[in-house]
Amino acid sequence: MSQAVTSSVSSSEPLDLIKFCLDEQIYLKLRGGREMVGRLHAYDSHCNIIISDAIETIYYIDKEDGEMKNTKKKSDMIFVRGDSVILATDATNVETN
Repeated sequence: MSQAVTSSVSSSEPLDLIKFCLDEQIYLKLRGGREMVGRLHAYDSHCNIIISDAIETIYYIDKEDGEMKNTKKKSDMIFVRGDSVILATDATNVETN
């Protein structure tokens, strides 16, 4: 029998969890083998997100040796379209390479 995990943070809507991250570091897992970490400034009901001081990590397979590699890009401010977001969470407990 499984037990429900309780939290001290109360929310009534799924996007309420994002609201608690406003002006905090947020981790986004995106389509296309991408991840992003940055400070959350705004979001909407479509999960469109604006973050600042963003670091985007793009994962790819190297054609020469077939190994997984990544490249990082920094942006002062970036708009992330909601349909590319797979996961959004507080970045404090997420390990990034």
